[in-house]
Amino acid sequence: LITTVGVQDMWIPAAAMRPAATNGCAAITDIETTATRPDLQVLDFDASTQEYAQFSVAMPKSWNGSTITAAFYWTTTATDTDACLWAIQGLTVGDDETIDQVYGTAVVVTDNVISGAEELLISGATTAVTLAGGTPAAGHLAFFQVYRDADDGSDNMAEDARLVGVMIHYTTDAANDG
Repeated sequence: LITTVGVQDMWIPAAAMRPAATNGCAAITDIETTATRPDLQVLDFDASTQEYAQFSVAMPKSWNGSTITAAFYWTTTATDTDACLWAIQGLTVGDDETIDQVYGTAVVVTDNVISGAEELLISGATTAVTLAGGTPAAGHLAFFQVYRDADDGSDNMAEDARLVGVMIHYTTDAANDG
């Protein structure tokens, strides 16, 4: 497969994430919208407690080792208009490097509930996220942590935020992973 060099997208569904061992979000939950209509697998994040989910991906060989951005796909159970803050942080680990490292600085994006329950909400992309660890490189294993920034007063949504998934945007410097 040959692609154009530049920004690429990587979809990470909530079902590929897990609650963190410390302050984890709720376990993956199956939500039925209506019988024979789309079911959702979501991770619920509380309004009053900062909770975390984690996932890892092997970065493509064509990745340029630079920063990434992310957009959050989520929904809610309420019909109202308020704000939810989502955050992501990450690190990369290469061959023969320790995994036990501190995540990079979290980058937060605000998204607003527009009106109805079970509406899909898609945040704007975060600003650049720098992945901690050694020198990030193609083929490294990237570990990510996402969370709802419930400790920030700007997050004024009273109900759980239901994460559907995260779209990672990364930049390539090669046309393929060969």
